Amino acid sequence: MSADPQGRDLLALAVEIAAEAAVIVAKYAAERTYAIETKSSPTDLVTEADRESEALIVRAILAARPHDGLLGEEGASREGASGIRWVIDPIDGTTNFVYGIPAYSVSIGVERDGQVIAGVVHDVALKEAYTASLGGGAHLNGLPIHVSARADLSASLWGIGFAYDPHRRGEQAKFYDRVMTHIRDVRRMGSAALDLCRVASGQLDGYWEFQLNAWDIAAGGIIAREAGAVTRGFHGYTFEEGYVLASNPALNAPMLAVLDAYR
Repeated sequence: MSADPQGRDLLALAVEIAAEAAVIVAKYAAERTYAIETKSSPTDLVTEADRESEALIVRAILAARPHDGLLGEEGASREGASGIRWVIDPIDGTTNFVYGIPAYSVSIGVERDGQVIAGVVHDVALKEAYTASLGGGAHLNGLPIHVSARADLSASLWGIGFAYDPHRRGEQAKFYDRVMTHIRDVRRMGSAALDLCRVASGQLDGYWEFQLNAWDIAAGGIIAREAGAVTRGFHGYTFEEGYVLASNPALNAPMLAVLDAYR
C-alpha cells in the first residue's frame, strides 16, 4: 500500500501537537502539585494535567483545522464537517502518572470517515514518539519499527490490562487466569496505547484486553498495524468496539482460538 498523503500531513500536525502536550504533562510530573479527582469509579483517576493537556490539544487542532471533529477522554466532543475526527487521550496511563511510574503517554489518533489514518503516541517519561500513517509504516523517533517474529504461542510474552470497574475487573481476572497456561508470561503496564506500541516495536509479542475506549486504541492501533501487527476483535466484537487482540501475524490465530475457547 502506498502512503496516504493526507494521513502523512495530518500525522505531522499530530506529532507537533502531542509534543506540546507532553511538555505540559512532564511539567506537572516534575512539580507533582496538581489536583486529583475520580471519574467512573474510585480507582479511575483524572488530574489537572489531563484536563490541561486535552485543552491544549483541542485548541491547537481547531486553530489549524476548524472544521474537524473531536473525541477526547476528558470530554472533548465535537461533530465536524470535514470527515476528519481527532481521537484524543491527553494522558494514557493516568494512574501511572499519579504514582510516578514512568509509563504514560499523550495519544492522538486521526480518523477519516471512520478509518484511522494517522496516530502518534508520545511516551512522556522516556521522550519517545511512536508514529504511523496509513501505508507509511510505523516509526519510533523517526526510525522504522516492526513486530516480533516469534511463532510459538507457549513462548510468547503478552501485554494485558484491567478495567476500573471492580465487577468487570473480576471477570477479566478469571478470563486471564485461563489464558495464562497457554503463553510464556504477561506484563501489565497500565497504558493501552503504549502496550500497542510495544507490540509494534517487538517488545511484546502481543496484547489483549477488552472493553477499551476509542481513545485508548486509535493511535496505538494504527501504529501496531503499520508495524506489521494483526489487530482484531474477539468474542463476537470488533477491535473498534474495544475487544483488542493485537499481535504479530504468526500468533494471532492461535491466540484467537484460545480466547474464543473461554467465552
